[in-house]
Amino acid sequence: QVQLVESGGGSAQPGGSLTLSCVASGNNYRLYSMGWFRQVPGKEREGVASLDVDGDTIYADSVKGRFTVSQGNARYSLNLQMNDLKPEDAAVYYCAADRPPGLPRSRWLLPSSFHYWGQGTQVTVSS
Repeated sequence: QVQLVESGGGSAQPGGSLTLSCVASGNNYRLYSMGWFRQVPGKEREGVASLDVDGDTIYADSVKGRFTVSQGNARYSLNLQMNDLKPEDAAVYYCAADRPPGLPRSRWLLPSSFHYWGQGTQVTVSS
């Protein structure tokens, strides 16, 4: 069993920054690509960014140029640097893991492409 734990959520003002982190733990596991998603009440979970095992990245159009996804210090860890935050970025952010290799890029940010999920961390953006 794999557990994903997110941290770093909180509050920021518009234009501010936050960094989210996700670390995987468990026994005898191997994970493939990881990613970040977000969800607001009443809306579907949407893909934000993902880091492929080969180092390639993909971002939602709404966060391009503002968010940066990167591997953390641990083997199965993922960071999300969020800059120039906007009120519409407010959501619960989820870490996801184990998107298998070989999927077309069009599926890299689909929730159905990932097997494991964290519990989520709240991000609030307001003045």
